[in-house]
Amino acid sequence: MKLPGTVAWTEEGIRILDQTLLPAEVVYRVLETIEELEEAIRALRVRGAPALGVAAAYGLALALRKEKPADRAAFMDALPRARTRLEKTRPTAVNLAWALARCEERVREEKTPRVEDLHAALLDEAHRISEEDRLLCERIGEAGEPLVPDGGSVLTHCNAGALATAGIGTALAPLYRAWKKGKRFEVFADETRPLLQGARLTAWELREAGIPVTVLCEGAAAGLLASGRVGLVLVGADRIAANGDTANKVGTYGLALAAAAHDVPFYVAAPFSTFDPGLPDGRSIPIELRAEEEVTGGRAPRGVRAWNPAFDVTPARLIRGFVTDRGLVRPPFERRPGGRKRIG
Repeated sequence: MKLPGTVAWTEEGIRILDQTLLPAEVVYRVLETIEELEEAIRALRVRGAPALGVAAAYGLALALRKEKPADRAAFMDALPRARTRLEKTRPTAVNLAWALARCEERVREEKTPRVEDLHAALLDEAHRISEEDRLLCERIGEAGEPLVPDGGSVLTHCNAGALATAGIGTALAPLYRAWKKGKRFEVFADETRPLLQGARLTAWELREAGIPVTVLCEGAAAGLLASGRVGLVLVGADRIAANGDTANKVGTYGLALAAAAHDVPFYVAAPFSTFDPGLPDGRSIPIELRAEEEVTGGRAPRGVRAWNPAFDVTPARLIRGFVTDRGLVRPPFERRPGGRKRIG
């Protein structure tokens, strides 16, 4: 499977694949300022928890390059300001804050007074985060491949594929791995309202990979699960609390309830950078509220309000297990693995 890269560093700025235009157009944009990156993140031009971590890491390097601090003191003063700005763009996806903290830690470990060397260290750490995410996706694919039913069907929600990461994805990685190994199956992709990430992005990815995919409104998912046609539900995650409660795209909780009611295995796929044992449970996960117009625009009467949470929280009791770069795991999670630990 070969798909366009989602986020990359260039001499001109951060190159992203604008996901708001898919599937009609494949358009790359080069973001030259931190303001442009903030807009791209908020507008979901770049999205997906791991991809947001990579984009934010490159965003720090971009911001410090543009600011041109005169000395080490000025560099260290500018670094947390840029970090705070980027952290505010998407509060739920923990990978973003994790990547920013890791980059700042790396720079503060550098003892050099030279601004050029500090920026080189910052950019090097961002490159490492990107490359590690690619490797983690491969490992998630290996860990989850045995779960994929040969000759059966898999149901997924939103987009947790190559478009959401620096590699082949999280929830879609086991599917790509299984297909490459010769398994044959069908994927059902929830449409994922209101912005249709499943219909626009997941279906596009899978079609490009040659994997049969059928799109459905998420309101039809419970009936599909009741029919017995689905052997596995596999979704991604934006933050996983210490007890295993998981925040993912809104609609995931209802899907998990339906899967439990019909005894269909429900798994979450995510790298360990998405686990946040500092939060005891899902009640502590901040949930982003997005613009009401995403729901009402062109569909509801003028003056009608909308409640538009970007995510909901699925309780750990509904999750069979977590497909990670360290294999299949189950809660509770005692500590946040890794810090700035690199992949060997």
